[in-house]
Amino acid sequence: MKNFFFMCFFLLSIFVNAHTNPEKNIDKNGTIYGTVLDAKLNQPLPYVNVVIKNNQNDILTGAITLDDGSFKISKVAEGDIVVNIQYIGYKTYTKIINISKDNYRINLGNIYLKEETESLDAVTVIAEVSTIQQKVDRKVITVGKDLTTAGATASDIMNNIPSISVDQQSGNISLRGNENVRVMVDGKLSNVPVAQLLRQIPSTSIKSIELITNPSAKYNPEGMSGIINIKLHKNTQLGFNGNLNIGLTKEIFAKFNSSIDMNYRNGKFNFFGNYGNNIGKYDNFGGIDRLDDNSRQDFKFGNNNKSHLYKFGVDYYINDKNTISVFTNQNTFEGEGFGNTFLTYPNLSQRQLFNNNSENTSSQYNLVYKHEFTDEDETLDVEIDYNDFVNNEDARFNFINFDFPPNYLDFVATERDQTTINIDYVKPLGDESKFELGLEARLFSTDVNYTSTGLSFSEQGSIIPSPSTDFEYNRDIYSAYATYSKKFNKWSYQVGARVESVTEDAQALRMFSSGSNEIIPFENNYFQIYPSVFFSFEASEKSTYQISASRRVDRPGLQQVNPIREWSTPRVSSFGNTSLQPQFTNSIEANYTRNLKGGSITGGVFFRIIEDNINRFVRIDRTDVTSGNVILSYDNFDNTSAYGVELSSNYRPTKWWSINGSFDLYSQEQTGITEFIDNPNIQDATVDDIKTSKTIVDNVIWNLRVFNNFNASKKLSFSLFAMYRGEEKGIQFTRKPMVMLNTGMRYSFLENNRATFSFNYSDIFNSMKFEFEGVSPFPSQGEFNWESNTWNIALSYRFGGSKYRALKRKQRDNNTKSGSGGFL
Repeated sequence: MKNFFFMCFFLLSIFVNAHTNPEKNIDKNGTIYGTVLDAKLNQPLPYVNVVIKNNQNDILTGAITLDDGSFKISKVAEGDIVVNIQYIGYKTYTKIINISKDNYRINLGNIYLKEETESLDAVTVIAEVSTIQQKVDRKVITVGKDLTTAGATASDIMNNIPSISVDQQSGNISLRGNENVRVMVDGKLSNVPVAQLLRQIPSTSIKSIELITNPSAKYNPEGMSGIINIKLHKNTQLGFNGNLNIGLTKEIFAKFNSSIDMNYRNGKFNFFGNYGNNIGKYDNFGGIDRLDDNSRQDFKFGNNNKSHLYKFGVDYYINDKNTISVFTNQNTFEGEGFGNTFLTYPNLSQRQLFNNNSENTSSQYNLVYKHEFTDEDETLDVEIDYNDFVNNEDARFNFINFDFPPNYLDFVATERDQTTINIDYVKPLGDESKFELGLEARLFSTDVNYTSTGLSFSEQGSIIPSPSTDFEYNRDIYSAYATYSKKFNKWSYQVGARVESVTEDAQALRMFSSGSNEIIPFENNYFQIYPSVFFSFEASEKSTYQISASRRVDRPGLQQVNPIREWSTPRVSSFGNTSLQPQFTNSIEANYTRNLKGGSITGGVFFRIIEDNINRFVRIDRTDVTSGNVILSYDNFDNTSAYGVELSSNYRPTKWWSINGSFDLYSQEQTGITEFIDNPNIQDATVDDIKTSKTIVDNVIWNLRVFNNFNASKKLSFSLFAMYRGEEKGIQFTRKPMVMLNTGMRYSFLENNRATFSFNYSDIFNSMKFEFEGVSPFPSQGEFNWESNTWNIALSYRFGGSKYRALKRKQRDNNTKSGSGGFL
């Protein structure tokens, strides 16, 4: 294992260094810094591009100004250079300077940008081309216009992101092949189910996506494979501004989406709000062949969904040192599901019809207070966040040629709420070090009630595995963290630890038709320390090495512990396990970043050990062994490990062609329990014939993604995306490789390119499908399909005007400084 990591890292360094001239790494470099201001308002301008070029107009390096308008560019090569400061709606600032032996530190002072004669009336400036950048503790993908043409929602574009995969059947998202990942929006968790949440966020509302694969102690330690943080655009421009987006997607059914973002800024107040929706039908179909009894199960599922997302908030600038911000998110969802399962044997056919209606609402209320001390880098943030979620589902099952009654209804009502209180304090200790402290309380509770009519239950579950059940689950987490970071010469480091006290209390009350009740209690209290450490070394202006280590936890999700059925077909039913324990992950990760003339390349390796691994457990239904029915649940298994290699790059071969590419290869050892019937004649099998075996799968998977963007003109561009997802072996089955090819175009028009029209054609060859084969608990093979061969058209229009003035307020967990600039 050690030799494997050494060789991967050694070869990666050789490969990237082979494309550079070692003579350019001579340490004769300077530093340029200054502050960019609006000449009229005398206010800082954040996110301004500062570009350093040579006399041949080649780009050497650059930076983006911070919230206070400041910038600092280190490692600028000796000689004559040109400084270009560019910001849409302003005149470009150009200055020629010389970096020499006696002039290595150049302070440009305050730079005042003047407004163009006709300013750009734009609310949100979106980059033309998406970029990938390796930060000190995360990988940041800036979502450009090219990537938004990949689909209408966040779910659509996730498969274009390195290391991320989205299961198109369930909507589950995974990072580095593992679904134990936390998804946040603007640094905050939501009670909305992840699959639904991703389909509600318009792709045009996304500013960037952060992959935090080895988070520091400052973050909540949840998520074995890390955190995916989706950052949305936020408007704080003076005056009234807005952005309107509409789109249509279709293969079998039409799906409509639209969104509008608005803000009004005047004086000490900034009011902002947005609305987005997704409305349409979805089609899924497939089949499974059982090879032992020559049976086949065909599926036909669909959904008719309507989701709406509202947000409204206000920032109040009390003075230069104090800011209060409040906002609320309101999500509503209505869904109608329908399904047809057809089960055929050589001499018999059976059928199940399914219809369900579900409605849910989610409300979030957030309050933040920020105080800046005399030293503006010393800050205190207090945040209170409350989130509640209510869901009601009514389902009807109709059986034909089954021993069950012809139809029955079941009802699932879910209520849950979460309160989070954060206090963060940041104290600089000189120019090169920083100390951070924080406290957090997270109080989570849920109540799920399941009832059914039309069936008489038995205590043994011989008719239906789940009687009427009331499931209550509460989890309280109290935590504190401390981190210290320092930079000296070419080295930077950060060390920290988070301590947590967790109390879990659950109870499932099962009620049988006979009048008897069964209570299943569960309690779990534990105290854990989660340390983290990061090191960075700037070998040269173009090369940076990073290494990090951390300990994390993956607490069971609600569906993993919920004893009420998650879903059910005539042969397969899924339930949670109330006694499921958390799993802990110890990770180490190393990355190497190389800045090239036309872009950058980042490579890395990772290794992790998982304790009390949570995995799927498939067992044979004891109530009717001869039926071949199975029950899916979860359990804890032995410790396991995973390791992998990742390579990503953004490169511009020419002015009209840019490439974002990524490759990842990972191996994950999985341990699970499988069952089989030890009787050649299944019709005579009994419970005594069920045998259990421990299965270990050592799986190696590799994925490749390439995204090309071609600029035909200043207004017209085309895109081409290709993806290959390698074969994946699991405990129960092996998924076959998947391949996809997408194309798209984008055209900007009207004054100042206010409007943009885009067209995208996904899965051109209709090759995306989930094909699998398995041997446990019964030999089988199958295939699932969805609407992947779709076309999408979208129109975006921006209105309003005036200049950008940023809200100088810390976003929690926004530790995103680049590796070349040190930690924090």
